[in-house]
Amino acid sequence: MMRAVVNAMKSWHTVRARARTVLGMNQRNLHYIYPYNRRRDFPLADDKIVTKEIMQRAGVPVPQTYRVYTHFYELRTVARDLDAYRDFVVKPSQGSGGGGIIVISERRGDGWAGPGGAIYRLDDVRKHLSDILFGVYSFDLHDRVLIEQRVAQHPEMTALSPFGLADVRVILLQDEPRLAMTRLPTRRSGGRANLHQGAVGVGIDMATGRTTHAILNGTPVETHPDTGVRLIDRTIPFWSDVLRVAGLAARAVPLKYLGVDVSLSETGPVLLEINVRPGLQIQNANDAGLRARLDPRAQP
Repeated sequence: MMRAVVNAMKSWHTVRARARTVLGMNQRNLHYIYPYNRRRDFPLADDKIVTKEIMQRAGVPVPQTYRVYTHFYELRTVARDLDAYRDFVVKPSQGSGGGGIIVISERRGDGWAGPGGAIYRLDDVRKHLSDILFGVYSFDLHDRVLIEQRVAQHPEMTALSPFGLADVRVILLQDEPRLAMTRLPTRRSGGRANLHQGAVGVGIDMATGRTTHAILNGTPVETHPDTGVRLIDRTIPFWSDVLRVAGLAARAVPLKYLGVDVSLSETGPVLLEINVRPGLQIQNANDAGLRARLDPRAQP
């Protein structure tokens, strides 16, 4: 009986100590987002076009910008504008969570096709661009359309997830990387690297770039749900370059607590966007608390 009580006490203390390492949403907002980021600087992260312009000046690798549409009358030339490109990505400049993003992988007749086989006619594309300009995917009444180069993904990342462009998110505080994960699209996520839509989150050891733990819808997994490919103990390509690019991006803006998202191309990391309000699922993906990485006093 006494041994059971002692074991229960030890277990309780272990759980309590571990809980001290986890960062909650209120703690994230009050202790990191607002103290380290001035509200007036948020648009530097919230507007993808503004972000790209800053990053290009800082020498951060980004996908090539093909077109930017700001006004509805500009859409009259869409057919001619896009005829020059076999593949491309359409993004709302101020969108979030992957909303409004369309990936075009090839021309198909008089239209285009996405990686999953979805067909987009010219009228479909024009309507989607109009929706973006109307602000359907942003918090504003108006937005801009960004059409940019589609990144050719590194074969190792394609092997992990062939259903869309994976990314690597790095959380940085004061320009220093603290925690990272890769987000792998699935059929359920519609090819998007968004955990809330069904992508897989895989934690990464910061020192080695090896994958350590994975989750799907908050539940630990060891293999990709669609392919059965093992996700643990894999090496992320160009890992030292990923951390270098993340640090370079962080130093280019006055935001000192942020998430940096990069994709892995065949030749190295390419910045996708920065996020001033990075989510907290990265802790579950790593099976490790973010608070402990940000504040040494939170160590168990």
